[in-house]
Amino acid sequence: MIRLDTGAITEIALLAAHCDDLAIGLGGTLLTLAEAVPGLRVRALVLTGAGTDRAEEERAALESFCPGADLELRILDVPDGYAPAHWARVKDAVGALRRDCAAQVVFAPQRGDAHQDHRLLAELAPTEFRDHLILGYEILKWENDTPQPAVFHPLPAGCAERKATLLMKHYPSQRNRDWFDEQSFLALSRLRGVQCRAQHAEAFLLEKATITFGGA
Repeated sequence: MIRLDTGAITEIALLAAHCDDLAIGLGGTLLTLAEAVPGLRVRALVLTGAGTDRAEEERAALESFCPGADLELRILDVPDGYAPAHWARVKDAVGALRRDCAAQVVFAPQRGDAHQDHRLLAELAPTEFRDHLILGYEILKWENDTPQPAVFHPLPAGCAERKATLLMKHYPSQRNRDWFDEQSFLALSRLRGVQCRAQHAEAFLLEKATITFGGA
């Protein structure tokens, strides 16, 4: 399988509609990056949950998923499920994140997501982060909107299991959902692993990129 390398990464930007989206979509990738890059700068924006227990869950979770990172997290109070009705505010927040960071890679929801809040962020990300590598992550949930990704990140041994354990630890408010369990998370990462000849992997949809053939 052809391998593409990003080169050195010192800062990433994270966009999410809800508390737990980031951990579900790329928790293993966050663990890998934070441990591979000492002092990794992580700048994150979450649209919903400010002032609630979910915000506290999210802060503790991202600290665990980004060990040792320079983490800045902003959580807004946009009503869950109504982000499109707050388009201007969301657009301004995404723009502010872009101006305040120097990320080499941006992680955002993928465009085919069935949830309207996720889709809005997926559509806005490339309008602000115009010259960035944007990777769209998938969020396991009950809708049958599972995408066909083309970019795979094989996870180090034990990383998928660690991700699943941290998800269950840090998001007790979600444990009543019938899909929110370790088996579900490990099943998806195992499937993505099969698709890239690895044990476990996380997968992404590529927004746009350029490629250079041959040596410099």
